[in-house]
Amino acid sequence: MTASVLFGVFSAAFLSATLLVGISEAALLAAASLPQASLFLLFLAATLGNVLGAVVNYALGRFLTRFEDRRWFPVSPASRQKAERLFARFGRPILLFSWLPVVGDPLTLAAGLLRTPIPIFLVYVTVGKATRYAVILWLWDTATS
Repeated sequence: MTASVLFGVFSAAFLSATLLVGISEAALLAAASLPQASLFLLFLAATLGNVLGAVVNYALGRFLTRFEDRRWFPVSPASRQKAERLFARFGRPILLFSWLPVVGDPLTLAAGLLRTPIPIFLVYVTVGKATRYAVILWLWDTATS
């Protein structure tokens, strides 16, 4: 397993959590199909990249919401409001679903807006995102074995 492959999976997972939708799974499975693939290292790279991407969204919510009307801002006002309603209804454990498409990124932004303590944020987000990648790799390994 080369460092460049791990960095590619990390980068795809990071970008997937902040700007681009769905590329982390494709990058993860492409890397997993390589002969020298270490599923454990791929799991760590994808999880770390995706969690750090969520931390960027958290920071945007915590410190940069004044830029919400800008084109580059990764979450629309409508998505943010929906995430805030979910967050208010279900509390911090809703962050376990931060891996979901469409609603996941706004949830991490809402956590920043609502000043969720970063250790609590990291636990819930890491558990949710790690579980997703573990399941993806387990299903891939099961299907290809």
